[in-house]
Amino acid sequence: MNDQPDTAVVEMLVELACRAPSVHNSQPWRWTYSARELDLYTDSSRLLGVIDPAERQMVLSCGAALDHLDKAAAALRWTTEIDLLPTPGAPDHLARVRFVHDAHPRSHEFDLLAAINRRHSDRRAFGPVPSNRILTRYLGQDHYGTAMTVLSAESKQTLAKASTLSASVRKYDATYQAEIRWWAGHSFRSGGIPPEALTNRAEASRVQVGRQFPEPHRVARTVTTEPVEDESTVVLLGTASDERHDWLQCGRAMSAFLLAATADGLATCPLTHLTEQSGSRHLVESLAPRNGLAQVLIRIGTPMIGSPPPRTPRHAVASVLSAPARTSNRRRS
Repeated sequence: MNDQPDTAVVEMLVELACRAPSVHNSQPWRWTYSARELDLYTDSSRLLGVIDPAERQMVLSCGAALDHLDKAAAALRWTTEIDLLPTPGAPDHLARVRFVHDAHPRSHEFDLLAAINRRHSDRRAFGPVPSNRILTRYLGQDHYGTAMTVLSAESKQTLAKASTLSASVRKYDATYQAEIRWWAGHSFRSGGIPPEALTNRAEASRVQVGRQFPEPHRVARTVTTEPVEDESTVVLLGTASDERHDWLQCGRAMSAFLLAATADGLATCPLTHLTEQSGSRHLVESLAPRNGLAQVLIRIGTPMIGSPPPRTPRHAVASVLSAPARTSNRRRS
């Protein structure tokens, strides 16, 4: 009986986990597999020190990868037992995962597995969410200690103000501008957002709540006639406090929402710039005061007609996972 996944299976699970969204596609995670346990750590070499000095977005990103791993494992018939922040005094050690081969996946789990490979951040304008979609169901019963609010259409004005405020604070910050230019609009093996995944200024201006990226020399070719204006809905995820555990859990909730929405045929784009600065963050929090502290927003809607943006590059599994050589773990009876 194979009571633990062998190295080949773990490599597959980690590869799927690393399809999770991360701040500017920085992929700030590393994994180790030994003694039947898979451990998740932050990779401080991939911290965006100006954009994310507190490591909040880095931990959110790792939380999303952890949930991707959990969803992929369930589809492959493995139940995960996850301990968060298992090593006192080691904040980079985010989670320890043990596997039990007793899961009985249903069609929904396979839909989520397919969504892992289809999901991407779409920075274009969206059409409206169809009236028969109930967004509050996308997190299911387990919200990972994260509060969710579907913001009203009227909230877009406040969000646009928060986005403008965030951009104005950063406009003359040379170190911020240098960092975002490094991570956005380049094509390199170490990650970042390739130019094809960005939009030109005319397209970006339709999404008033989006982050302002430097316009690269090459951008995605998009259909410019539909929709004329962004008709997306924005969802806010918040937590009761602002600790590492909260960030990790909120990242898991973000992943759960994104995968469920993708499986339902909707386009999504996480927004974190609105919560980077205290002024813009307070504006966001005023829209849902019972949510506590705003962590991340998600724009969701009907995808634009035409080819979607290309998938952003990911590191090879061997560069993020330390594991023993591939051997069989089968026990002889």
